[in-house]
Amino acid sequence: MREQRVLHIEDTSQIERARWVLDSPNPPPLWKKLLSLIKETLLPHGNNIWFCSKKKSFHAHALCFLQKLFPILVWLKDYTASKFKDDLLAGLTLASLCIPQSIGYASLAKVDPQYGLYTSIVPPLIYAVMGSSRDIAIGPVAVVSMLLSSLVTKVIDPVANPHAYRDFVFTVTFFTGIFQAGFGIFRLGFLVDFLSHAALVGFMAGAAIIIGLQQLKGLLGITHFTTKTDAVSVLVSVYKSLHQQITSSEEKWSPMNVVLGCSFLIFLLVTRFIGRRNKKLFWLPAIGPLLSVILSTLIVYLSKADKQGVNVIKHVKGGLNQSSVHQLQFHGQNVGQAAKIGLVCAVIALTEAMAVGRSFASIKGYQLDGNREMLSMGIMNIAGSLTSCYVATGSFSRTAVNFSAGCQTAVSNIVMAVTVILFLQLFARLLYYTPMAILASIILSALPGLIDLNEARYIWKVDKLDFLACIGAFFGVLFASVEIGLLVAVTISFAKILIQSIRPGVEILGRVPRTEAFCDVTQYPMAISTPGIVVIRISSGSLCFANANFVKERILKWVVEEDEIQEAAKGNVRAIIMDMTNLMNVDTSGILALEELHKRLHSRGVELAMVNPRWLVIHKLKLAHFVDKIGKQWVFLTVGEAVDACLSSKIATA
Repeated sequence: MREQRVLHIEDTSQIERARWVLDSPNPPPLWKKLLSLIKETLLPHGNNIWFCSKKKSFHAHALCFLQKLFPILVWLKDYTASKFKDDLLAGLTLASLCIPQSIGYASLAKVDPQYGLYTSIVPPLIYAVMGSSRDIAIGPVAVVSMLLSSLVTKVIDPVANPHAYRDFVFTVTFFTGIFQAGFGIFRLGFLVDFLSHAALVGFMAGAAIIIGLQQLKGLLGITHFTTKTDAVSVLVSVYKSLHQQITSSEEKWSPMNVVLGCSFLIFLLVTRFIGRRNKKLFWLPAIGPLLSVILSTLIVYLSKADKQGVNVIKHVKGGLNQSSVHQLQFHGQNVGQAAKIGLVCAVIALTEAMAVGRSFASIKGYQLDGNREMLSMGIMNIAGSLTSCYVATGSFSRTAVNFSAGCQTAVSNIVMAVTVILFLQLFARLLYYTPMAILASIILSALPGLIDLNEARYIWKVDKLDFLACIGAFFGVLFASVEIGLLVAVTISFAKILIQSIRPGVEILGRVPRTEAFCDVTQYPMAISTPGIVVIRISSGSLCFANANFVKERILKWVVEEDEIQEAAKGNVRAIIMDMTNLMNVDTSGILALEELHKRLHSRGVELAMVNPRWLVIHKLKLAHFVDKIGKQWVFLTVGEAVDACLSSKIATA
């Protein structure tokens, strides 16, 4: 009697737990889901710059709004003289690296040198007020400059029509800012994640090599050069142009370009090596480019080398940023092209900036607000497009210098911008005799930081499919174009997701000895399977049209195989238990596949049981009357209860 009472209590408890699964609350209706999604998108509590506590007064609301929009108002209250001293040193060190790099990147983007310097003024000032990173250094960068030149030259020829090319670059910058700000306001940062880390590593490495090959024009003093960006076209152009200039009697080629460029490239690489070996000498590679510009300019001026074939920058327009409002082009046939290029630049610039910002934020132990970062970068690029700037973002090399110099806040960006303003006002004319070969050597010296062989090796070791995306982006950029490289990387990344959704994990589970846990028998060989019962777990977020038939056929195949194996032991499969704990959703194709599976199993005399389906899944299965078809008694809370129920009903041994 006592044993019967215990069994009755256990049965009652099991039935009650099964009711918990069957009677779970219905999911909210579609209109509530959409409303909640919009609310979370526009007003996510605690994460959106517009959100403040409802209990505050109007003035408190206004102050809260301003503090969230301009983080400088928060940390400026605790700003001290000692912090300013650190930021001043970091900003001056940053400016010594920024000035020559900005001029070099402007030539890479195929715009006049002053536009690179302008881009190091307005965007950093706006970011310092609105950004949440303390370390990131804002300005033009090599990859985005190369991206602009490679994409915009397909629309407008910078040689034939330089003014139209410049205006189109400003328009692209405006659209870049619009997209970036939109990503931040509507919390669409996940779009940036479409370019995976592995794809970004490959893209950066390929872009670095292309940028390096393009610098052969300045390093070798070549006049005529291709507008294409693939490695083969660039190398062929270098050979043909160099051969033509050497053999031509009209156009004299000067080997002094090579001598100057290579000499200072060696100097810059040596300073970079010393700075890495001795962290206290971080300032040496930072001031190396500026020293190179000063020394090379003096050499050319004193030796009159520009008269002997050495290519120089010539005129650099000084003064403050000029307004470019009326130069933006919102009419005509190329507006769509500008928007498309702006979207590509927005994603690449944000991806690089977020990677840089998060890396240094994790070192210092604070967290970036991703949406605020996107908004601030969008606004700074919109403002930049109106003040003769092209696309700016966070630079890894300059951020590393800023960090090593001991910056405390974004004031270092303000110091850098003010220093660039003073340089444009006082010293811009002195750049007339600066050789183009020096700009090429400065860009070349910064490229090794873009090629991360250790990371590529790590990706190969951990995930071969990720490495395929990495190598696809690399070769796409190197031998085709920037767009092809990005397209290949994104396509491979999507293919990886598609393969994983079409071929989800369907695992046979067994009970691990001396525990109540049911685990994959492949991963845990010691797990014990119950004769006549096959426990299966679907490791997929959704059972849908893409994978439902695969899951159904895999289960039926296992049933047949188990029957053949157990036939010698005078037994066969009598029950299939499906662990649905990981299954978040099911569509009509998935339900049809389950119904077909149940029909096929029932014809073989096999019962189908379900374990712990989520509320959305059980809701849809009840609406489709699938629960009625298999019987409510075959829905369980845990796998252990399902197995015990099968054994107690003697189905497995029938």
